[in-house]
Amino acid sequence: MIRVHVICEGQTEEMFINEVLAPAFHHLNIYLVPALIGKPGHKGGNFRFERLLTDVEKRLLGDRQAYCTTFFDFYGLPEAFPGKNEANSKETMDAKADCLLETMTEKLREKLDGEVMRRFIPYVQMYEFEGLLFSCPTRLAQGINQPALEAKLLRIRNDFDTPEAINNSPLTAPSKRIQNLYQGYDKPWHGSLAAIEIGLPVIRSQCNRFDAWIKCMESLLPIT
Repeated sequence: MIRVHVICEGQTEEMFINEVLAPAFHHLNIYLVPALIGKPGHKGGNFRFERLLTDVEKRLLGDRQAYCTTFFDFYGLPEAFPGKNEANSKETMDAKADCLLETMTEKLREKLDGEVMRRFIPYVQMYEFEGLLFSCPTRLAQGINQPALEAKLLRIRNDFDTPEAINNSPLTAPSKRIQNLYQGYDKPWHGSLAAIEIGLPVIRSQCNRFDAWIKCMESLLPIT
């Protein structure tokens, strides 16, 4: 059995892991164990580097037979998060993500030794979890029980090469776009329903960075 601790930003990501991702790994004998960043009972958010360091250290040192990865949004990261300001100066989505993950991983290596960090899999969702839901606007509309919004959601999707590139601001982030169309959108509940409706294969086919993360975890070997 292979365990992967998944440090999640919030309840939306935690529910997505439990309801959508984890079942897809069971046949590989890989078990994803999601946990919200911070102390038990914490509802997520406020993804500060100090909290991340504490959680990564706890999981990699406390469970030496397991891997650890991250699942948090680029959108909303505090400006003081390692690599965030430099990433914002990059022109492309991929360059932003790579810059942030490289800097974050280097900062973690300053505190944790190389042997431990070999079990760490860095990942950031560009730009926000809800971007994944635009992989299929038709099923997104059905999943949130708002089929009349299909055409408007499709227009948003068609403005971008990939759902992962739907952009990053208080007005244009993916969740903000959905909320502007449907004020009753509840991130954890509707996000999971929509993801289940869309299905993991469709999301993977539309979101290359997300798919690469999944492939990385699928290829993990038992730790001996």
